[in-house]
This record gives sequence, structure tokens and C-alpha cells, in this order.
Amino acid sequence: MQLKSLRIFEAVSSTGSFGAAAQRLHTVQSNVTAHIKKLEDELQVQLIARSSTPVRLTPAGHTLLPHAQRLLQAHDVACALFAGEAPPSGRLRIGAMESTAALRLPSVLAQLYQDCPDIDLQLRTGPSGALLEELQQGQLDCAFVAGQPPHPRWWSHAVFQEELVLVSRTPLQQLPAPEVLLRTPFLAFRQSCSYRQRIELLLASQGITGARIMEMGSLDAILGCVAAGMGFALMPHALMQTQLPRFAVHCLQLPQPLRSEIAVIDTWLVAPEQVAWSPQLHALVGKLVQTELQPV
Repeated sequence: MQLKSLRIFEAVSSTGSFGAAAQRLHTVQSNVTAHIKKLEDELQVQLIARSSTPVRLTPAGHTLLPHAQRLLQAHDVACALFAGEAPPSGRLRIGAMESTAALRLPSVLAQLYQDCPDIDLQLRTGPSGALLEELQQGQLDCAFVAGQPPHPRWWSHAVFQEELVLVSRTPLQQLPAPEVLLRTPFLAFRQSCSYRQRIELLLASQGITGARIMEMGSLDAILGCVAAGMGFALMPHALMQTQLPRFAVHCLQLPQPLRSEIAVIDTWLVAPEQVAWSPQLHALVGKLVQTELQPV
């Protein structure tokens, strides 16, 4: 059944006339007759009793009418949604690094939910590499990752800027000596985490290629182990400002030129090409790109 045929059928039902239905839908009466006949042939029933004036629905017509109205309403709602004439609704699958989810997204998502309460927000955390893989496989609608993504066909926009600081159990006045860095483990997320890559760059800048990096599954685990004296970590400075009351750790800003070369890193919002966006993804992006890059 074509939606056009169902719309014509509904118009004939409400007006009681083939001619009036044609006028309402800005078409000719012969087109109305043809669509009604097509529906009847498809369903193998008579829908309209034409012998009366006004015309009336048959029992079969009365059975079809509520189904037709529901289909037409669903069609109109979908069209209004994508035309921007209705508030965004439906699932929005967001991926983010755990640090970004903890620090940057709560206020953004709260504002989005306040403005668009019918959006079903689903947030998944993970390292940048894993998030990009899930985006590629269609398991996410968008992702917040560290550094500009390599895929040339993805849409991307820098939304946050972080400065990584060295996190330790005891206060540090300067970057530890290479021999200390060599024998002290670093705690990080798994291999595809971009912050872990910055640890490797930091150690390489000090001539260290064989340092130990221990994988942890959560931010709390990393900071808890640093507080217990297990090793160092590299974490966003703004995030650590929120975590210092919870963990007995200290932060050291990296010296120049390491700060500009290694510590400062942009967080990018990555999504498929814009032609594939849902209304709810448009709403999220609108919240983030209306301002310039948000620094530390």
C-alpha cells in the first residue's frame, strides 16, 4: 500500500466525497478514484460504498481506516522530525574517553536533555582507538576522542583542549630523573588510549624506551594506585582539579617544550558525514560547536 493511496482513502472517508477529497489534496477526481480502486484490488475488498451520497465506508473500510491513520501519523511525525519541525527524539549513542565523560560531558548532556527530553542518551566510555573502531562499525553515532581522527571522510570538530599533567603520590618540584622514570611504572588505560601514547612520547623524550606501563580499567583504579604509591600517571589537569579531594595525589605541569609538544592535546568530536546525521545528533553538535574550542 502506498502512503499516497492511504491519504486519499482517509480524505474520502472524512469528506464523504471523491470530488471533495480531490479538492483537499489538490489533485483530480480521476486520481482519487484510481488510488481507491488500487487499494481495493490490493486488499481484495470493497472499501467505499459509492451508491450513497455522501459515499460511506464499508465494514472493510472501517477496519482499514485506523490502520491508515496510524501509518499516516507516523509518516508525518517522521517528516516533521527531520524537517526540524518537531523536537529531536530517539536514541543517541555517544562514545567518549572516560576522562571526557567525567569532566566535560555532564553539563553538555544535562543541557541537551533539558532542551530535548525525548532523546534517549546512551554513553559508552573507552580509549580513543576503540571508540573510532566502534564508530567505523556503526555502533556509535559520534565519539569524543583525543587528537584529530585519521579517517578523511569523517566529520570532526575540536571541542575541548586538555593539558596533561604528571600525577604522583608525593609532591614534585620538577620532572623526575630518567632513572626514576625508568624504574617507576606508569598507570594507564589499555593500548589504544591516546593518553597512553603521550606517556610513551614523554618517556622517549627522556631517552627511555623500555619503561613499564600497567593497564587499568578505570580512572578510579589508576588514581587509587597512584595514591598508593604504585607509580605515575598522565591525566588532564582540569580533571585532576575535580579528583584531588578524592585522592591523595599531586600534579606537576610538564616543562617546556614538553608541555606544548606532548601535554596539550585537543579532544575532537567525530561523526559520520553530515548527510547521515540524525536530528538528535544535530542537536548535540549544535550545543558544542556554537562556541570556540574550550580550553583547560
